[in-house]
Amino acid sequence: MKKNIAIIAGGDSSEIVVSLKSAAGIFSFINGEKYNKYIVTISKGVWQVNDKYPIDKNDFSFTDKNGTKIRFDFAYITIHGTPGEDGILQGYFDLLGIPYSNCGVLASALTFNKFTCNQYLKGFGIRVAESLMLRKGQTLENKDVVEKLGLPCFVKPNVGGSSFGVTKVKTAEQIQPAIEKAFGEGSEVIIESFMQGTEITCGTYKTKEKTVVFPITEVVSENEFFDYDAKYNGQVREITPARLSDELTARVQQLTSAIYDIVGAKGIIRVDYIITEGEVINLLEVNTTPGMTATSFIPQQVRAAGLDISDVMEDIIENELNNK
Repeated sequence: MKKNIAIIAGGDSSEIVVSLKSAAGIFSFINGEKYNKYIVTISKGVWQVNDKYPIDKNDFSFTDKNGTKIRFDFAYITIHGTPGEDGILQGYFDLLGIPYSNCGVLASALTFNKFTCNQYLKGFGIRVAESLMLRKGQTLENKDVVEKLGLPCFVKPNVGGSSFGVTKVKTAEQIQPAIEKAFGEGSEVIIESFMQGTEITCGTYKTKEKTVVFPITEVVSENEFFDYDAKYNGQVREITPARLSDELTARVQQLTSAIYDIVGAKGIIRVDYIITEGEVINLLEVNTTPGMTATSFIPQQVRAAGLDISDVMEDIIENELNNK
């Protein structure tokens, strides 16, 4: 009997548009001959299947047009932002006993908070940018930012992604407007020192039987940095595999696998880095709900590895169903 798979998209952040595109990608990647696939959207308290059938939140089921109650066997969460990337939905599914695709509550909450995650990983000897963090109501003088981090620097929301609310600040006068912009996306803001180098990203997933670390992608943005337009409007070159030496490639892949274990990840994650002078690997962030459109990094890396994305999806699903 075919299992029912809920591909969960939407969310309550600016990344909802990206999430819906990822859901369409995952829907196309999952083998319809093996699984029944449904897209479930969650946004502003409205939960529905295929934009018409309401979800019963008591057991995460729905009733179709024939009056048949359909229960889900597995949830593939592809909400970028809250409540799908920060551990909230994961806790809900844990309570219901429904297996899901990505990290559990702790790993999701940890990695969603960039400042906390990077400081945690710094304790394991992983290099990260110097940074400052502000919560709503707190202030920082421009001179203190410049003194601690120098210019240019990056001001960004501490949670969220897709480069919403991110500013590359070049002068002291730009700092406060950039902080205000970042606060428009969330209640915490992180300010990071600028690192000059080559931006790369590496995906990985693990099951009970195997560890798969994908080829690395090199990111060459036409813009000031890898912003929203670069990510989604084609203003970037993405080179997979990256133009790195075999030795540096192996080091990045080993570090990616180690980070997976340190944070207690599950499913597919992607880790972003900057390689600075002297082939120094600097962590940018850990993404536990990476984009999954046909042109996103992970599908690119899967193709470069000579793998079939449908097989990868099946690995993720079956690993959780068999460990339920």
